[in-house]
Amino acid sequence: MRIVSVLAPAKINLYLHVVGRRADGHHLLDSLVAFADFGDRIAASASDRLSLSVGGPEAGAIAALGDDNLVLRAARLYAEEVARGPEAALVCGAALYLEKLLPAAAGIGGGSSDAAATLRVLDRLFGGPLPPAALAGLAVQIGADVPACLAARPVWVGGAGERLDPADGLPAAGIVLANPRLALPTAAVFQARRGPFSAIGRFAPMPRDPGGLAAALAACRNDLTEAALTLVPEIMQVLDRLARLPGALLARMSGSGATCFALFADRAAAVAAHAWLVQAEPGWWSAAGKLTASAPPIADV
Repeated sequence: MRIVSVLAPAKINLYLHVVGRRADGHHLLDSLVAFADFGDRIAASASDRLSLSVGGPEAGAIAALGDDNLVLRAARLYAEEVARGPEAALVCGAALYLEKLLPAAAGIGGGSSDAAATLRVLDRLFGGPLPPAALAGLAVQIGADVPACLAARPVWVGGAGERLDPADGLPAAGIVLANPRLALPTAAVFQARRGPFSAIGRFAPMPRDPGGLAAALAACRNDLTEAALTLVPEIMQVLDRLARLPGALLARMSGSGATCFALFADRAAAVAAHAWLVQAEPGWWSAAGKLTASAPPIADV
């Protein structure tokens, strides 16, 4: 049986500025988004119907959603889009498997990355009937983070998440992620946000090394941190703990939280610091790795 699979990497907002609000209520964002070399994994094989099974240590949160999850939403949208074209006969169904390692509602794009990976594996499974522009259009329909997660490489994000520009040359900094095991819905954080809008924070040229990247990011911020702290005060403890890890260059909240990250000189430094973190905070979810420069390759066996 042919199986197609791909990593659905953790998404990190290295900075996130809220720069305005559209008439329809959607916030306008400016963010530098990067991806780690770890995350969930989506696999697919051809079947006579659409199905999803979920495993892994974080499977419980997804299983509780039943059929109302972003993986199945992405799969249905994909099938509907293909059905409109001449390749409709190519798509019958798919047996999807999600290995869930990233916590849900954590500000690192777990569900969005899963949905984007689903689009990628289905398009490979059925021979690529949809052009990139069509896949990008589906990503916009699923959620604000999904277009960036479909790219799965460093990007500057604008608009309500749909405007992407390559962020080439991002240094391969080491990274540690930590979450205090507290879910934090994105909508609640945006509703709690107060204060003025920020200016665009993009910088150029891209720093050549992780130390330079941390220095450039220090001039930016995450505009959702204050709102997230009103809902989950424990985030401050996470930020403080990460900032004090040996070798940490920068500590910041990602996305709408509650996951925070610290940057390091390289992957080895991040892994060493993570070992210390696990001993100090065994009840937290955490992971270590490095930032990547390109989308994860699709395995086709």
